[in-house]
Amino acid sequence: MTRPNRLAPARLAAVVAATAVLSLPTAGVTQSARMNVDIDQATRVQLRGPAGSVIIGNPLIADVTVVDANTLYITGKGYGVTEIIAVDTIGRTVFQSEVVVSEGSGTGRVRVWRGGQATEMACGSSCSPSLRSGDAAPAGQ
Repeated sequence: MTRPNRLAPARLAAVVAATAVLSLPTAGVTQSARMNVDIDQATRVQLRGPAGSVIIGNPLIADVTVVDANTLYITGKGYGVTEIIAVDTIGRTVFQSEVVVSEGSGTGRVRVWRGGQATEMACGSSCSPSLRSGDAAPAGQ
């Protein structure tokens, strides 16, 4: 004759609770905030969990360099707003942020307007046109 196990309901409850906690999405790992990045500058993002894939909403606005599974660099490529999402190997979100690329402080940069045409200038001791991927060379060069 087998004796009933009085701990079985308590053990069952513990197993169910542990399973529920482990199967929750990694909401604690996700980073959801608006991030500002200056044009032509990079910002380091340290992830709280390893990423398997990175998705960029609009690669003309921002680009991502993956250093390792936990470190990204986001570079501002064009003015605007986009979203960057990093997911782990099973598709759970480990990072999500709206990225706003703007001119920032303006230090070392000048925008010259001629009619409706704007030319970005990079300035140090003197200024010269700043070229971006896809920009045509300024007239006379």
